[in-house]
Amino acid sequence: MLYRLFALVAALSFIVASAFAQTPPLPDAVHHPNGGRDGMVAAEEEMAAQIGADILARGGNAVDAAVATAFALAVTYPAAGNIGGGGFMLVYLKDENKTVAIDYRETAPAAAFRDMYLDEDGAVQSDVILKTLKGAGTPGTVAGLLHALEKYGTMSRKDVMAPAIRLAEKGYALPYFNIAIVEAYRERLSRNEAARTEFFKPDGAGYLPGETFKRKDLAKTLKTIAKDGAGGFYRGPVAEAIAAEMAAKGGLITLADLENYKVAEREPVQGTFRGYDVVSMPPPSSGGVHLIQMLNMLETRAANPGQSDNADDLHFLAEVMRLAYADRASHLGDPDFTDVPAHGLISKDYARALVKKIDQNKAMASSEIGAGDPYPYEGSHTTHFSVMDKDGNVVANTYTLNASFGSGVVIPGTGILMNNEMDDFSAAPGVPNYYGLVGGEKNAIEANKRPLSSMTPTLIFKDGEPYMATGSQGGSRIITAVLQVVVNVIDRKMNIADATDHPRIHQQWLPDEILYEPGLSADTIRLLEKKGHALEPFGWYATPQTVLAADGWFYGATDSRTPGGGACSPDGGC
Repeated sequence: MLYRLFALVAALSFIVASAFAQTPPLPDAVHHPNGGRDGMVAAEEEMAAQIGADILARGGNAVDAAVATAFALAVTYPAAGNIGGGGFMLVYLKDENKTVAIDYRETAPAAAFRDMYLDEDGAVQSDVILKTLKGAGTPGTVAGLLHALEKYGTMSRKDVMAPAIRLAEKGYALPYFNIAIVEAYRERLSRNEAARTEFFKPDGAGYLPGETFKRKDLAKTLKTIAKDGAGGFYRGPVAEAIAAEMAAKGGLITLADLENYKVAEREPVQGTFRGYDVVSMPPPSSGGVHLIQMLNMLETRAANPGQSDNADDLHFLAEVMRLAYADRASHLGDPDFTDVPAHGLISKDYARALVKKIDQNKAMASSEIGAGDPYPYEGSHTTHFSVMDKDGNVVANTYTLNASFGSGVVIPGTGILMNNEMDDFSAAPGVPNYYGLVGGEKNAIEANKRPLSSMTPTLIFKDGEPYMATGSQGGSRIITAVLQVVVNVIDRKMNIADATDHPRIHQQWLPDEILYEPGLSADTIRLLEKKGHALEPFGWYATPQTVLAADGWFYGATDSRTPGGGACSPDGGC
């Protein structure tokens, strides 16, 4: 009897020990990621992230979950989730061991031309670009998501889109943040009757937390897409509604522009950093090129582990950012229309040449430096989500309407918010856009051209296996936010939650200043100013969404700078 008791205790001890062996250790950290064994979705809105995780639980792959998340975000996160905008998706396919870059960026309508936004004095009419349908590019989101689903997914359109349709048609209880962001942009959303009807009550009042919010017109549009595919958006009644409103309100998009829209698959840009492989989005996104360019420059110095920021490291980081953004202004554009020296820009030899310009004791003056010469080395509101599935497939997707809620214009009867993406072109070379970015000739407006972007969906591989998927919203701050998350994980050994929430800096060449977040010490600010930097507090933030795979676990982190996000797993919830 005693022997049997000892045997039972031993068996139970083994079971308990085995159970604990399957449980990840609690990180010794201030911020903690979520964890799961069967995959992970990190997105800026939790209901949409949960929908993606549910698709993984039902046996869908990372692409299925990504497309479901994207359509759900169009319902629950209308400030940036969309079907009236465009974006970029990286898809890693485990069975084929390859990464595909899907470019579904908006295109300039066929009637667009170089100086279309200049008044008679040659000044840029920013309000025309940002606040009217004349600033809208031909949307690519529906085409891009369905291209990914049909080519690389495993589930039907109907099944993947059903959760978003249900949310739009039946409604959902509004969280506080969803209401707050609508109220923050009340003026923008009140200029247009269809937008007022979409986002406010009949008497003009806003919704309150917990009230049910329905989007019946958007549900009808989503049902049409689920039934007819891309044709349900780019042809037929939805396309006709878009074209009619454009014609009535001075927009340029025609039925022909919609019908002729094409998704482009491109070769990702690839680099290395401290032995990790870095794969990111190629032009017309500038993000991947300049992320790798900056990592190459940072790699010329030894890693400085730990979470303490010091002025010397931040000075070097700011100068690296300055040099990369100077190159962005001159060298980047749509590769289908202009020569982009991407291979030269991501060359490690070019990085070594650039860092020779950096004086460790003195800041450069942006007015005195122009873009470098990479040719000899040739060989405001967006949202991002990252997905990993249990079979090793990965998606990093960033898409946008440009400004929050785009132009603020809803196409009547459709629920579709239209982008104001033409602002991402250089309306006039040297004139800053909405995000303060200065562009050059290569990003000038041209019919059917894709505007330059800062979106930076990125995959990191360790020993040939997927390690991290990341990306961010944040306009011009996207690239530097993604850069600092990668550096915080690889160089500073932070878990992805600490890496995401750690205070960041940003330098984009022009204006000539370092933006900094709360958390930077007064002594560090003083030392940076002594080196000649002008510093200004951040006015708004980029918010990365990251998933990391390690030791049989998936970890997800959503940036706490924006409330309401979710890192959700099929087995561990949000």
